[in-house]
Amino acid sequence: MNTSSQFVDYVRELLAPLAPFTDGKFFGGHAMKYQGIQFAMIMGNTLYFRVNANTRPEYERRGCQPFSYSTKKGLVEVRKFYSLPEELFEQPEELLVWAR
Repeated sequence: MNTSSQFVDYVRELLAPLAPFTDGKFFGGHAMKYQGIQFAMIMGNTLYFRVNANTRPEYERRGCQPFSYSTKKGLVEVRKFYSLPEELFEQPEELLVWAR
């Protein structure tokens, strides 16, 4: 699962109003951190935001999926990170609300 550098650049542009944040390579993908805490990651060409008990239900209601990967023992879901609703990429201000 290769992460496209163009997609990473696109996400950086979308999240620029949240600056300053740092980003870098992360397990074959890309991680974004604010004040040392990871708030987003890109795997392949999918952006995932970190969720918690308060925000997870809205992600699930909107049909978002947790980050997952396959192992020899089966599929592992990482329920700390969820994909975003596709329409947020057309609504940059709303995407920033979800990022916060």
